[in-house]
Amino acid sequence: MCNVSAVERALNEKLHVEAPNEILLLYNWLELLLLKFELEHRVFSSFDNLKITHQSGKILLDTDASGEIYDKEKHGAKVEVKAVTFHRMEVSRMSNLVVVRFILDL
Repeated sequence: MCNVSAVERALNEKLHVEAPNEILLLYNWLELLLLKFELEHRVFSSFDNLKITHQSGKILLDTDASGEIYDKEKHGAKVEVKAVTFHRMEVSRMSNLVVVRFILDL
C-alpha cells in the first residue's frame, strides 16, 4: 500500500483484536490495519510488545503500534487494498516458526 520504510514512529497506539481461532484472528488483524488506513489515514511501521494470549475460549492479540498519518507525497502509493479475504488463508507451524498466508482483494 505504501513505502513502509518512509513511515516514522510519530504516533503510538495500542491495538487489540480477538477471535475464536487463528484464522479469524489473522483476518481481524489485517482488517483492523486496513480500517486504520481507510478511516483514520494511519500507517504503521513498527509493532512492539506483541502478545498473543488465550482467554475464555478466545485468542487475543495486543501490541503497541507506531506509525504516522499517511502522506501520499512522503509514503508513496503502491496498490490499493479493497478488502481482506478468507481465500486460501492459512496459519501453519514449521519447527519454531508460524507461517501465515493470505490474499488481499486489490
